[in-house]
Amino acid sequence: MNPGMLSKRSLPDFTWVFALALAVRLLVLGRFGASAYFLPTSEDMKFYADWGQRIAAGHWTDHRAFYGLPGYPFLLGGIFALIGFDPFFVGILQACSEAAIAALLFQIAAWAFPGPRARVMGALAALGWTFFQPAQAFSVILMPTTWAVLTFWGVFFWSARTASRSLWRPWLGVGLLTGLVATLVATVLFVLPIPVAAAVRNLRKPGAILAATACLLSGVFLGTSPCWLHNYFVAGEPVLLSAHSGLNFWVGNNPVANGYPKLPPGLRASQAGMLKDSIRIAETAAGHPLGRAEVSRYWSAQASAYIQGHPRAWLGLMATKMKNLWNTAQYDDLSIITPLWEEGVLTPGLRFGWVAVAAIPGLFLAWRRFPRSRWIAAAVCLHMAALLPVFVTERYRLAAVPGLLLLAACGLSELQEALASRDWKRLGAGLGVGALAFLLVNLPQHETSLLWLDTYNSGLKALETGDMPRARAKLERSLAYAPENAEVNASLGNYWLHASDFPRAKGFYEQALRLDPQTLGALNNLALLEMTEGHFAHAKELLTAALRIEPDDAHLLELLAYCEGKLQIPPAPTR
Repeated sequence: MNPGMLSKRSLPDFTWVFALALAVRLLVLGRFGASAYFLPTSEDMKFYADWGQRIAAGHWTDHRAFYGLPGYPFLLGGIFALIGFDPFFVGILQACSEAAIAALLFQIAAWAFPGPRARVMGALAALGWTFFQPAQAFSVILMPTTWAVLTFWGVFFWSARTASRSLWRPWLGVGLLTGLVATLVATVLFVLPIPVAAAVRNLRKPGAILAATACLLSGVFLGTSPCWLHNYFVAGEPVLLSAHSGLNFWVGNNPVANGYPKLPPGLRASQAGMLKDSIRIAETAAGHPLGRAEVSRYWSAQASAYIQGHPRAWLGLMATKMKNLWNTAQYDDLSIITPLWEEGVLTPGLRFGWVAVAAIPGLFLAWRRFPRSRWIAAAVCLHMAALLPVFVTERYRLAAVPGLLLLAACGLSELQEALASRDWKRLGAGLGVGALAFLLVNLPQHETSLLWLDTYNSGLKALETGDMPRARAKLERSLAYAPENAEVNASLGNYWLHASDFPRAKGFYEQALRLDPQTLGALNNLALLEMTEGHFAHAKELLTAALRIEPDDAHLLELLAYCEGKLQIPPAPTR
């Protein structure tokens, strides 16, 4: 062998873990690039893509406080400014992040579970992440999820294993990194008790602990500075990160909340639409224009009033959120996991419920034998706590999965060892806890939104791509699950409009507006149908209502101009 060549043995094990995970993610990315879902056309992916393209074009600010975390759009904007609009290149970067997470899990296992079986546990955890289907899906779309997961567990490992007695190192760097990534996903801030606990363990003296904590928080302050500097000095509003936090608090704590992001009446489901509606409603209630910080305070006050006025109902809601956190039911608010699986983009792999069932007995089996596993359990609990003030979705709870995989790998290893050594007491205890975990994770869910959302979004995508039989089947199935949902009815109206069955389309639009008079697409297209039948007065009423929702919408203004005889050719309908 050429001595200049690297042999397999000369490379660290985590390098091979990284390479395997990267290969799987690039395989998924290649399939995704050839799918109908590759270009962002709706939901949060389009929201981020559009914002990033505006930044790349030089439109960095609207001189108001950020209404949505800006870190990921600015990352996209920088990439798009350098190489043009290229979601595939973003996917390559995110595939590298995912591979780094797998390699990090291998390293954490060696630290947390010292002994001859550490490599096996690390390999199991890394493979679990590599083939975890939600992680596969969110690694290829334009979403910041993977960066938050990598930072959360990177900061955890950096902090928990340090033996530094310095007053500023690594605390300042840990805070800086956490604060910077908080501009992408704010829940990463919930990892901060881990470095504080590490400082307490290492420094012991109260004065030194306070100094290290001050350095940590100073780092966070510096890391988040792109947000608060813009909000305070450019927009003139005292907002730390984004002014949409009050809205999220309200969505998670209101009379119709169910622990998932079920939107109260008047708010559209899309990210851009929801943000616009929240501003419009708050300003209507105030009777005058509001700053973004004032809008956030309005929604926070609404949520606080509900909590104070209905304490028992709110406590029940918290219990429901706890159940949702651990439940096998997959609430994917972007409805991207199931469609990508159906399209053959994702590889076979794990879902949350399987990981949770194995992780809970793993926690109990590791607690005494591996004291460092308690740090992992604490990190999982911290991330879960970050979701309780708001709501649970598959992408939100994804950052807890690496810790659960580590505990699951340890639990499986411990059960195998107990079986091999005929330690029936330990084996029975582990299997007993596993049985209880299975019951906990599989508690029945009665929320119909778990059933209609995936089929609804699959139907929308089929409608966009012209797959009419599939669009009809999916949309009619979602209607069967949620007949009182205005958006589903409006989308079926769009289907029948596309099929040129105007009476049936009109019926669905009218039903959508009976359910929710703010359904913008139904207002648009029903107005157009009314105009084709010569009912211009009614069409004008519909357009006026739509313009109260979107006063600057060019399409609505064109429709109104045609309705008033100022245009000769009617604009195309909204699909």
